Amino acid sequence: MNRPVAHTLPTLITPADLAAHQSTVTVLDVRSPAEFASAHIPGSYNVPLELLPEHAAELGSSIGEPLVLVCRSGMRARQAEQTLRAADLPRLHVLDGGLAAWEGASLALNRGRSHWSIERQVRGVAGGIAMTAALAGLVVWRPLGGIAAAIGGGLFVSALTDSCTMARVLGKLRYNQSITCDVSSVIADLGSRRVLESDSARRSPSSLPHSGAASQ
Repeated sequence: MNRPVAHTLPTLITPADLAAHQSTVTVLDVRSPAEFASAHIPGSYNVPLELLPEHAAELGSSIGEPLVLVCRSGMRARQAEQTLRAADLPRLHVLDGGLAAWEGASLALNRGRSHWSIERQVRGVAGGIAMTAALAGLVVWRPLGGIAAAIGGGLFVSALTDSCTMARVLGKLRYNQSITCDVSSVIADLGSRRVLESDSARRSPSSLPHSGAASQ
């Protein structure tokens, strides 16, 4: 198996790039377990964004190849990249456009029970609050319209900082905690995969020196 090919991938990769080199990388999905169960890239692993800081070192010792980070749109994956880069994990990549782009390219997905993504929940909650506040400001009490402006300002700051406080809060709701993630099992699986791939690389004929190599 030709592992070095993946080293040439750019930091931000397209769905086509990932599909072409999927066998040479590890795909880590940082969405919630419920979102992951709803739909995910075949062969990917799930460690939610909020659990990455406490497990970054373990992941670093278990992953021996390029790591592609995935979320719904790319925002959480970029945050995960910052977290793991701070923990000195090398060869990090982010799927450009996230799972939405992968699905848009008609690439394979493992599907389960439908579940609203965090991004969709944020749009629904923020839009509902803003609409209700705007209508209340017109009909009940004008200052209530300021709530809609505050929601808009919060979304603007979220775009500037590439983070979202509302997403973190929604992630703690029972709806998003209905399915859990056993990070220890994920790390153990990654470690076993690394050992098997190392053994395979040592046994591969391409890893043996060619006749006459010592004299070149």
